[in-house]
Amino acid sequence: MTTTGKIALFVGGTLFGSAGFKLLGSKDARRVYTQATAAVLRCKDQVMRDVEAVQENCSDILADARAINEARAAEEDKYIEDTAKA
Repeated sequence: MTTTGKIALFVGGTLFGSAGFKLLGSKDARRVYTQATAAVLRCKDQVMRDVEAVQENCSDILADARAINEARAAEEDKYIEDTAKA
């Protein structure tokens, strides 16, 4: 590539970059960024609500499982005590 071609590419890239910065900083672009950010925040809020619901269900399941195990342990202790008396 010739020196003239390299200079032309550099100038073209610089102009394209400057136009890109102006385009990205425009009111319309900011509006799009704002709307996209708002959508992401709404999504995050929904995910957090779902996570809380799952955590509550898991806590309930864990409590029920512990109650079942305690009841089984008490039943086994009762059985052991009954057989020891006999």
